[in-house]
Amino acid sequence: MTTLKAEKRDMNTKAKKLRREGYVTGNVFGKTIEGSIPLQFPVKEIEHLLKTKNKGSQIMLDIDGEQMDVLIKEIDYNSLKHKVEEIDFQALVSGEKVHSVAEIVLKSHEKVTIGVIQQMLQEIPFKAVPAALVEKVEIDVAKMHVGDTIKVKDLPIASDKDVDLQIDPEEIVVMLSESHNAPIEEEETASEE
Repeated sequence: MTTLKAEKRDMNTKAKKLRREGYVTGNVFGKTIEGSIPLQFPVKEIEHLLKTKNKGSQIMLDIDGEQMDVLIKEIDYNSLKHKVEEIDFQALVSGEKVHSVAEIVLKSHEKVTIGVIQQMLQEIPFKAVPAALVEKVEIDVAKMHVGDTIKVKDLPIASDKDVDLQIDPEEIVVMLSESHNAPIEEEETASEE
């Protein structure tokens, strides 16, 4: 499991000042923690973490030498500065269900030569105990045909008895639609009639 080193943050130092000094601020909260624990991380550590992990990922947090099993709950990204400013974690308790999301990853795009792939969902919300958490749901779209749809209920996460979906199982995740590249003059004559 990935480990991220964190330092407890001195609340007398403003978050803006820490960000200018090359830190990302954050918090860890949970059932066993009173309130929350304010944290700070070097920017490089967070950038390295987010190359392989995302919202909904389970990691180990090392807070001044104390290990804590956590879930990445929220990532606040400043799109103007292209930087993560804040990252929040939920401490996990064995046997206690937590809300999380599984990222949807489409594979084999290049093998689809007819039609247009439309991804309707980016993530699937669910509840599960820490041992049953799912980070990613991969969907191989190579064998899809025009008109095919894949719904939440068709995915392995939907049949996992340890996962409680927080979304309608009939929700469409991905579909392969016909591409509409009709000649322009045909569309114009149709609208004139």
